[in-house]
Amino acid sequence: MNFNHLLNQHDLDVLFVSNPHNVRYLSGFVEGKDAKVVITRAGATLITDGRYMVEAAQQRFPHRILLKRTEMNKLLAEFFQGRIGIEADHLSVATLEGFKKDFPDLEFVSTTGIIENLRKRKTPEEIAYIRKAAQLADRGFEYILPFIKPGVREIEVALELEYFLRKQGSEGLAFGTTVASGERSAMPHGGASERIIQSGELVTLDFGCVVGGYCSDMTRTMAVGQVSAELQRIYQAVLEAQMLALEAVAPGKKGQELDALARDHLNQRGYGEHFTHGLGHGVGLFIHEAPGLGQTSEDVLEAGNIVTIEPGVYIPQLGGCRIEDLVLVTEQGHEVLSKSPKHLIEL
Repeated sequence: MNFNHLLNQHDLDVLFVSNPHNVRYLSGFVEGKDAKVVITRAGATLITDGRYMVEAAQQRFPHRILLKRTEMNKLLAEFFQGRIGIEADHLSVATLEGFKKDFPDLEFVSTTGIIENLRKRKTPEEIAYIRKAAQLADRGFEYILPFIKPGVREIEVALELEYFLRKQGSEGLAFGTTVASGERSAMPHGGASERIIQSGELVTLDFGCVVGGYCSDMTRTMAVGQVSAELQRIYQAVLEAQMLALEAVAPGKKGQELDALARDHLNQRGYGEHFTHGLGHGVGLFIHEAPGLGQTSEDVLEAGNIVTIEPGVYIPQLGGCRIEDLVLVTEQGHEVLSKSPKHLIEL
């Protein structure tokens, strides 16, 4: 990475990186929450503490070990000069005030999205990790279907799925697993509760794996037994909206343009007011990252982006549905990484 170009581009002398995901992206250091990266004209340096002496020595660029947390600013004095960029979304007010007190002659500049913009376009190695995570999620979906039946608690389904994924190689959960049945399926991020799944209702399953630090994200909605005609109509409307937006994914498309395709279709079907979130988001080291796909998103897709396409309809006291695929933007268009079936499965 050309760090001089990065600093010149943003008129900085130094960039202090504190976002854990950005630290990992730059350095390869797994425990990003326990480290920082300082970028100067001379290059980048990883700063962590004595617990990680062995790991730090294995990273992409030089490191410094902080023996006492109270000595952080003393160490940073070796690097800080001129205009120093800080990640405004991730640096605490207390830390910034400490910087200004200890370095009164330096200028601290709030920045947003510098490293995140670099993370938008995935490398072949990153794509390979996310592809594996998506493949693992597909295996998990196939495995868990027989467990989704009347009389089983949502939390039991979630735990069984999570145990399977960990046994099969997932490093953890990309986010909290959602198993939302019946009226709870009208909660986009409903988690998994003690509710007992019943016949004649929809169940929404939203989960993700982690491979090499990189996440996957997939949602499927199933029917337990025969569901009402209204729930079937909701499912069909969401599936049609999802396919319309999915088929349009390509370099040069704006996030708001894709969102409008799905939203307009749901409006035509009478469900627009119940689509209460954006169409999708980027996925990588963090489950929600750039680019964004929403009503106001000016982000433009480019080859190498990995995004979700996930419209949903949520009607209180009735139920809801979301269908989500993980999608790689390619030079020619797109590749769907989620392979699990999307027709309405009756369990």
